[in-house]
Amino acid sequence: MAYEEVKVKKPLSLILLPNLRLLIFFSVWELIVQFDIVPKTMLAAPTQVGDLFVTKLTDPNPDGATIFMHAWVSAQEAFLGYLLALGIGLPLGLFMGWFSVVRGICPPLFEQIRPIPPIAWIPLNIFWFGIGMWGKVFIIWLGGVVPCVINAFVGVRMTNPTLIQMARTYGASDWQIFKTLCVPSALPMVFGALQIALVCCWTNLVGAELLAADQGLGYLITMGRRLALPDLVVLGMVAVGLAGAAIGVLIDHVERRLLAGIRR
Repeated sequence: MAYEEVKVKKPLSLILLPNLRLLIFFSVWELIVQFDIVPKTMLAAPTQVGDLFVTKLTDPNPDGATIFMHAWVSAQEAFLGYLLALGIGLPLGLFMGWFSVVRGICPPLFEQIRPIPPIAWIPLNIFWFGIGMWGKVFIIWLGGVVPCVINAFVGVRMTNPTLIQMARTYGASDWQIFKTLCVPSALPMVFGALQIALVCCWTNLVGAELLAADQGLGYLITMGRRLALPDLVVLGMVAVGLAGAAIGVLIDHVERRLLAGIRR
């Protein structure tokens, strides 16, 4: 049986209200800066940030790269670390949830590493990889792999025990039960891990770039701080938020397409 997506038309008020809130927010922000309620040395006005954005589209000064070059570097690092986190964390969590041998070997090491914040690895990371791309990919991977392992593990452990017992009664092997029962049962938790890991990866990317980088959106914020340019700092923060939101929309679209394919 095919599932049809039901589209619900939103009332006009629900469409206009969020935009009105944004307009009020930016208007108040602009007035606060223009009337010197907050000094311009501490906060840049939205119009100033917008002018800088237009300038940074083509001008690499004063930080050495255009805004799109910084965004491209950050996106590359984020996606690579994210894909590695999914590719390693999800299978590991699934295997830990079902196979007792894997569950006996991996959890002690995982539980030792899990409480350590990824940012705490940056000093060692610089020794191992320098401040290039792979150093930041490692930090991103550390941030994203933990929710992948936990969600996949919990998803497998939530498999209906009655179905498992029934499969054993009919002579199914452990691998068959894992493949046909445990993995499908874990899919909702796995899809949840996609979003959680994305947030963790993006947050740790910016943190890593703030502390050790020579390009990227986090580096843009760092240069704004070093040069005492609040408009550059705010531009970097806005770019981080917009890029993260765009990536989140993309992942959500992929997730919905995958779920639609499974339902068919």
